[in-house]
Amino acid sequence: MQQLFTDEFWQKFYERTITWIIETVPALLFIFFLLFIALALYRFLVGKLKNIILKRTQASHHESKEEKEKRVNTLINILRQAGGIVLWIIFILIMLREVNLDIGPILASAGIVGLAVGFGAQELVRDFISGFFMLLENQVRAGDVAVINGTGGLVEEIALRTITLRDFSGTVHIFQNGKINTLANMTKEWSGAVFDIGIAYKENTDKARNVIKDVGEELMNDPEFKDKINEPLEIFGVDAWGDSAVVIRARFKTKPGQQWTIKREYLGRLKKAFDRERIEIPFPHRTIYWGDEINPLKLNMDGNSEPTEKAKENE
Repeated sequence: MQQLFTDEFWQKFYERTITWIIETVPALLFIFFLLFIALALYRFLVGKLKNIILKRTQASHHESKEEKEKRVNTLINILRQAGGIVLWIIFILIMLREVNLDIGPILASAGIVGLAVGFGAQELVRDFISGFFMLLENQVRAGDVAVINGTGGLVEEIALRTITLRDFSGTVHIFQNGKINTLANMTKEWSGAVFDIGIAYKENTDKARNVIKDVGEELMNDPEFKDKINEPLEIFGVDAWGDSAVVIRARFKTKPGQQWTIKREYLGRLKKAFDRERIEIPFPHRTIYWGDEINPLKLNMDGNSEPTEKAKENE
């Protein structure tokens, strides 16, 4: 053992140590300095990106300032952490190379592991990317009412991987972000209470339009409901000729999520107004004919009544 640690051994060890300190340590310190600069520059760029995104979201008035900052901070934190991890991995690989360690096997092993994980986690990666852009573009928020892949309900939670929806019956639906094919947000910025109002063909459409308009103004001026309505009632006119009704279409623009409350209240008031003005709301009628050239068959519920002259002729 003593023969191993001779003066010659210590001399060589000393020389190699001095050489390593002189040649390698400055390079490592320089790499640390570059890493510090890269991290600082990356944080600066991410901060600039945050300000740009916040300015772009200022046009959205339905979202409070706190909600905007919370959503943007979530995205920025993801970018900051991901970028930091990438920079540290690069730094570690460069440092290993500087200390004369062969990083080829490490890169090959990492490539094989990454390939295997990539094949197994394709859906996971797709979900995260889709969730990131969903948050970035503010397509839907927690508290919105949305229809996702044909299922409607209240959005309870949005994460990078999944979105949670609760329907009217209370059933909770969880969708992977990467598998969302269609997304319809029913409460973004404003909502619409749309009415397809049917009146009988014998009714005067101008009179019906006036009644529809008056009920809309009445609801618009009601203190209980006026704060839930954005604009006065829009009457688009006769929209269709149905089997038993002339259909008049109208719409209220409401606060997000208030369209159902306004629609129920308006239809209730309109029914009373139509009854008061004797405007018929049609329902299916059936008329029985014996032939093309005779009057419709008339049923008389009074057994003592005599048949009409036309009925006698038909007999």
